[in-house]
Amino acid sequence: MISYTVVRSNRKTLALQVRPDGVTVRAPRRCTDAEIERFVSSRTEWIEKTLTKLKMRRQRLEAVDPLSEEELRSIRAEARRVIPERVKYYASLAGVTYRSITIRLQRTRWGSCSSRGTLSFNCLLMLTPPEVLDSVIVHELCHLKEMNHSKRFYEEVLRIYPDYYRWNKWLRENGDVLMRRARGDA
Repeated sequence: MISYTVVRSNRKTLALQVRPDGVTVRAPRRCTDAEIERFVSSRTEWIEKTLTKLKMRRQRLEAVDPLSEEELRSIRAEARRVIPERVKYYASLAGVTYRSITIRLQRTRWGSCSSRGTLSFNCLLMLTPPEVLDSVIVHELCHLKEMNHSKRFYEEVLRIYPDYYRWNKWLRENGDVLMRRARGDA
């Protein structure tokens, strides 16, 4: 049996929230304890699978070695050499122009695009497969056409880079480890 906390509110449906510190069921005020128990029981396999994934992720994060200052300098230099070339290539495919490129060690983002056309990229992208770098570049360049994440935006991303979702998933699943290495809080 899975232990969980119940939070009742004015919501209309039941929802599960699985975090490393436990399981929370968000329930409508009128929902009975029996209904909540059935709801949790019907999702036991998914909850256990999710808790296992979270535990493995935590172990993976704890096992990383921080990057040295020398390694970070080398990564920055490589990024300054490689990223502008890739941006130029994909900008021509996207049919867009950009104002400038900034490459930094960022703590939370892989890339960004300002409304003025300034593109910014995390130098840690050099630690990812080249396809991940390309997917982030295409994502940011497409913001020069659509400054949102609408259906039209993703249609443009996929037109230029059909494997976008595959490599975006890789970054979602592995990016936190790279960020942790750069922060040195391993």
